[in-house]
Amino acid sequence: MVCSGRRDNAMRLTALDEAAERIGLKRGQGLAEARAMHPGIDVVEENQTADRSILEALADWCDRYTPLVALDGRNGLFLDITGCAHLFGGERALLDDALSRLFLMGFDVRGAISGSPGLSWATCRFGRGGVIANEDMRKMLAPLPVASLRIDEITVASLQKLGLKQVGDLLAMPRAPLARRFGAHVLLRLDQALGSSEEPVSPRRPVPCLSSERRLAEPIQTEESILQVTHQVAALLKPGLEARGAGGRIFELVLFRVDGRVFRIQAGASRPLRDAGRIAGLFSERLKAVHDDLDAGFGFEILRLNVLEHEAFDASQKDFEGNGQRETSLAEFVDRVSARLGAASLQCFQLRESHVPERAVVSVPAMEIRSIGKREAKAFAFPGGDRPLRLFPHPERVEAVAAEVPDGPPFRFRWRRMMHEVLHAEGPERISPEWWHDEEAAAERDYFRLEVGTGHRLWVYRNGHYELERPPNWFIHGVFA
Repeated sequence: MVCSGRRDNAMRLTALDEAAERIGLKRGQGLAEARAMHPGIDVVEENQTADRSILEALADWCDRYTPLVALDGRNGLFLDITGCAHLFGGERALLDDALSRLFLMGFDVRGAISGSPGLSWATCRFGRGGVIANEDMRKMLAPLPVASLRIDEITVASLQKLGLKQVGDLLAMPRAPLARRFGAHVLLRLDQALGSSEEPVSPRRPVPCLSSERRLAEPIQTEESILQVTHQVAALLKPGLEARGAGGRIFELVLFRVDGRVFRIQAGASRPLRDAGRIAGLFSERLKAVHDDLDAGFGFEILRLNVLEHEAFDASQKDFEGNGQRETSLAEFVDRVSARLGAASLQCFQLRESHVPERAVVSVPAMEIRSIGKREAKAFAFPGGDRPLRLFPHPERVEAVAAEVPDGPPFRFRWRRMMHEVLHAEGPERISPEWWHDEEAAAERDYFRLEVGTGHRLWVYRNGHYELERPPNWFIHGVFA
């Protein structure tokens, strides 16, 4: 069986099984040529989306070894295991554990551990892999082909024409002529492979500021067991948060299933948290919300809790009147509802620096408000007079307006198919457009507070001024209580 894909405007072989390799087929070979040589081969069209998905799933699975996991092209992973190897019995034990587990999952994998990503990449693809000591890096790199330095095919072909087929041939040459002939990029790749030039690994996910995990002797499946272990793991985070003087705002629960699948569940809090019970309560609501999507299978063997964001934690003594308890209950309500129904289910209003009414107040998720339950967060009146209790999302146009010219209020108009008589009017309050947001043609608004015969108190504005050829339009922007 072979996989084929379009490369350089031609269908070529992109992947082979062992039987196809034994009969002499190679990657990059033309599909027509392969069919002519062996008409009985089974050809499957490549699926790059599926390949990417399974590579990302393997990257999630590798989080059990280190949070610093990066994708390497279409078929490789970089793991920065600095400071992690001792947790698994050393580098050799870690590599053996990873390769054996992936083999049991059905993957043919090679791995290498060395002091540089370049050397690990080279020995995985052109050597035998394994654990390479720092003093053996040069010896392991020398017999490998020059293509193992991750340089482009044109440069590789040029080096091979001159008889420079192995990395050892480059190591024996003076550096200055080599750089003049082939460019500094070859020397950079050579130095990176030897570890003399730093090459950082960029992880695909942000590294959490705090993390704790529990490796279970027996896999767990039920929601109650997951929450019980979550409470235990959350308690381990408290000393680290206290040392930073902070509390967690966004938490991530990572569940590693026995068969290799990884589930990530995030939950946020409206106020910084340290209490293990409160943190576990957030995930109690989240697990109810994602119950149908969380397939425990044969159980979860590793449970990890990450703190993705934290803020300063203000520890204060509760007052004797119980106000602190009421504030806490409000924050708990916001956390539970947002975790269960989503962050957008509860909205709060925030003020913005704008004198245009529809821009002065915006609706944001309650989870993003930093002052949930705090008494110092008080509303204040808008400058220039009171605003209506209800502001329409979009001003509604009124028709058949009879008004005093040029700056007087209306005394009769039609709105929502009804004719309204104005009994009392106050205004105008003129609001100019914001030239840094609005177009040049934006007109000034003259707002009036009107009381009509039906008892409604309306907030009406005239868009622009009276002109001989074109009268201005009138709109209702809100309703007073």
